[in-house]
Amino acid sequence: MDHRVATVSRKTGETDITITLDLDGSGRCDIATGVPFFDHMLNAFGRHGLFDLTVHAIGDVEVDAHHTVEDTGIVLGQAFAEALGNKAGIARFGSEFVPMDETLVQASVDISGRGQAYCQLPVPTERVGTFDTELAVEFFYAFARDARLTLHVRELAGENSHHIIEAAFKACGRAMRRACEFDPRVVGIPSTKGSL
Repeated sequence: MDHRVATVSRKTGETDITITLDLDGSGRCDIATGVPFFDHMLNAFGRHGLFDLTVHAIGDVEVDAHHTVEDTGIVLGQAFAEALGNKAGIARFGSEFVPMDETLVQASVDISGRGQAYCQLPVPTERVGTFDTELAVEFFYAFARDARLTLHVRELAGENSHHIIEAAFKACGRAMRRACEFDPRVVGIPSTKGSL
């Protein structure tokens, strides 16, 4: 099988982002977005998904982190779509539960070709440090849309905002790992329609 790697860049008036993704990596991450808590979350996503992930983002963080976080989701989604190619031989579906102390979050993925997400991720505080907690959901929506996959992220228990968001990123990374992995029993495209 070919090594599945993609590099995607996107530059707007608000952000300048380059991401390199290796789906068949070992979890090596080099993350620099100018948003420290978000860097921590992307690192958790890559390490637990076993994706080699380089993210270099410059954004208008002097305004707030919204554009940087959302646009990074867009570019990361595009990198997954490109690296997956025609999706032949992949498992397609992945679902993982991640507990962190009092928190339990489930992420489920279908690499469906249709970009949509449903996030039920209530957090008790508006911020973790300087990070606006509602941006976690914005990231997942942008990521799912541009990766052209169906993503559900659901908090089953949780009281600590940091734990809830971190468990969500870890669960998403692990679910993506399962969905992107090759399944030796799958012949061709894993769809009754013959395409994803």
